[in-house]
Amino acid sequence: MKDGKKEKKEKDFLLVTADEYIPLRDVVFKTLRKAILTGELKPGERLMEIHLANRMGVSRTPIREAIRMLELEGMVTMIPRRGAEVAQITFKGLKDVLEVRGALDRLAIELACERISKEQLARLKEAMLAFEKSIKTKNEKVITQADVQFHDIIVEAGGNEKLAQMVSNLSEQVYRYRYECVKDASRHEELIMEHRRMYESIEKKDKAGATEAVKLHIAKQEEAIIRNLHLE
Repeated sequence: MKDGKKEKKEKDFLLVTADEYIPLRDVVFKTLRKAILTGELKPGERLMEIHLANRMGVSRTPIREAIRMLELEGMVTMIPRRGAEVAQITFKGLKDVLEVRGALDRLAIELACERISKEQLARLKEAMLAFEKSIKTKNEKVITQADVQFHDIIVEAGGNEKLAQMVSNLSEQVYRYRYECVKDASRHEELIMEHRRMYESIEKKDKAGATEAVKLHIAKQEEAIIRNLHLE
């Protein structure tokens, strides 16, 4: 019975549905990437082509191509004599990503203080409240997505397309860390308060307060991930 349940779980997240408009390698890539980002494929887990091909109902070719694409994104590491593995979350990798994210988020919130429209401010408040509701679901995917939507509105409100592009380019790596952070239920109330502080600072056009709110938000996220993953 246990083996049956395990097999069903594997099929649930790695069953590929063909789309005539999207190359199969891209469908496989998106499926594997989602599994990595949400922790269903764990850091250090081997990605064996034959096994994945059987689970996903495809040939080895799109699996191999998707793994190469994931390697370019830094989500997969090629290990000599072992093959492909899900990239580990390391202390250095975490620091590097959050340093960049912190710089981009500080610029985004400063610009939002200057440029946010009434409509965007209303949407930001809705996103803040939606995040608070998502906490009650205790569903990590729902919470993470609500967090993404809140921050995306801040970036949009800044009205800087180059900044938005840079944030988008970093988004997949940031998502992985976000997901790890929201797994820590002890952080949920803090996250709510941090979002409220960011919203209120933008509403008041308080750049200094907004910048401090973002710095605290990123610092707390880093602390939680280091603690939960036992990074050094």
